[in-house]
Amino acid sequence: MAIRMPRIIQARKILNRSLSNGSTTPASMDIPKGYFAIYVGEKEKKRFVVSVSLLSEPTFQELLHQAEEEFGYNHPMGGLTIPCSEDVFTDLAFRLGAF
Repeated sequence: MAIRMPRIIQARKILNRSLSNGSTTPASMDIPKGYFAIYVGEKEKKRFVVSVSLLSEPTFQELLHQAEEEFGYNHPMGGLTIPCSEDVFTDLAFRLGAF
């Protein structure tokens, strides 16, 4: 019996596409294994490094879906950008244990 997890697979594809520009920048080098960087904010973007375990959370998957609708796969910051306020994201991330 196979477990079907289409939302997780879709979330991973979104993340892979947003981070697959092929360059290794100093900012990407300071991310520990098992974590990834995202940019959050409505006007001014702030960078967060969060656990990849966040990808399996339905609430975070919904944010990824909103990011896909708003930005597509061309993220203006060069990484994954989440279109919500910083306060909303930090509250969600702490509740999900992402930090």
